[in-house]
Amino acid sequence: MLQIGDKMPTFELPDQEGKLVKSSDFAGKPLVVYFYPKDDTPGCTKEACSFRDSFKEFKDRGITVIGISADTAQAHGKFASKYNLPFVLLSDPDKSVIKAFGAWGEKKMYGKSYEGIIRSTFVIDAEGKVKKVFPKVKPEDHAQEVLAALG
Repeated sequence: MLQIGDKMPTFELPDQEGKLVKSSDFAGKPLVVYFYPKDDTPGCTKEACSFRDSFKEFKDRGITVIGISADTAQAHGKFASKYNLPFVLLSDPDKSVIKAFGAWGEKKMYGKSYEGIIRSTFVIDAEGKVKKVFPKVKPEDHAQEVLAALG
């Protein structure tokens, strides 16, 4: 998993409208990148709605919010539409960006181990460096936790 001070990996992924989004589009701007397992599941919906409900605060601070999962752009479109999500959701079906950030790894559920997306959030500064890492996020009120950490 990326650590504070690491450079954000470059990426080029489709958003929920199928438009290609590049990491270079955000050069010089602070960014919150959060990784989540699956669209329209209970925890992921709580987390997305937490960012939705705090979106104005992020926007007022000039911070862009991006959610990334392995779901398709079409699934992201339905998810964003259903919950009125005002931020970008990026589709990473081959998990290359998810793995580059270190948001892929061993998880445990009901005593079984498996590989999957680790719910995690990265705050990236205007220079493209990791400023804060939230590993193993609890989805409820996570956006408020991120805003509090930003001061």
